[in-house]
Amino acid sequence: MKGYSERIYVKVNTDFDPTGYMMPRSIIWSDGRIFTIDAVRDFRPASTLESGRSGDCYTVVIRGEEKLLFFEKTCGLFASRVGRWFVESAVPAVR
Repeated sequence: MKGYSERIYVKVNTDFDPTGYMMPRSIIWSDGRIFTIDAVRDFRPASTLESGRSGDCYTVVIRGEEKLLFFEKTCGLFASRVGRWFVESAVPAVR
């Protein structure tokens, strides 16, 4: 039996360059742990089929390991809400 992925929404410190490119710098978990992003290796558009929202996927390096960090864009109804960040965590299947 296969498990599934669970979204964990996180706070991300982000810089913006003069062209508007968003560069994530660190991930802050709800318990206060901070993980510095050493490098961004890749960036690509990534939509979420179940919510119908567009977004982006960043391949980041944290402590020498590649991780995926997702940015889910919100709808245009709220000008001050651009989107939110999440990571995916594997949830094992229950037998």
